[in-house]
Amino acid sequence: MTTVQIVSVIVLAILVFWGVGAYNRLVRLRNVIGNSFAQIDVQLKRRYDLIPNLVEVARKYAAHERETLEAVTAARNQAKAAADVARTRPAAAGAVTSLAVAEQTLAGAMGRLMAVVEAYPELKADQSLRELAEELTSTENKIGFARQLFNDATLDYNNAAQQFPTNLMASMFGFREAAMLQATTSDAERAPVRVQL
Repeated sequence: MTTVQIVSVIVLAILVFWGVGAYNRLVRLRNVIGNSFAQIDVQLKRRYDLIPNLVEVARKYAAHERETLEAVTAARNQAKAAADVARTRPAAAGAVTSLAVAEQTLAGAMGRLMAVVEAYPELKADQSLRELAEELTSTENKIGFARQLFNDATLDYNNAAQQFPTNLMASMFGFREAAMLQATTSDAERAPVRVQL
């Protein structure tokens, strides 16, 4: 073998090892996204299970608020369906974006439900409702932490898939950009709390 052939074989071997390493890294990062979404999914399921109970307690006191209660139920079902789709493809930008939109709708409906709760002192004082609301708040906090983990994993994956020369492997093998899961609170809910004396 000539020196040129030896150098060519060595360069080819280095490229093959780099390509395998880059591909495996992208697969690992995509799998981390899936695992991170699974953590969100556990909390979303818990929230989806709590919402019907909350609606049922509210229905006892505010039966004439049927439209609000039905809107919460419909939004919950829509968000649950979007979560089911995102669960099968957590790195797919379209599925995660659809989930974020459905979660935004659910957050708005839940906000209207909580406004109804505020309007009925006997409902607000109900022990079951308070316990459900506390559990829902705890679940929302866990969703926030899980969302942060998911978004960190998504950022790592997107960075790896977009940086040269790994982006060559990503485009060759169809590694698409993953979407971040945005917070589901409205601008009004993000407003600073005002203290009145």
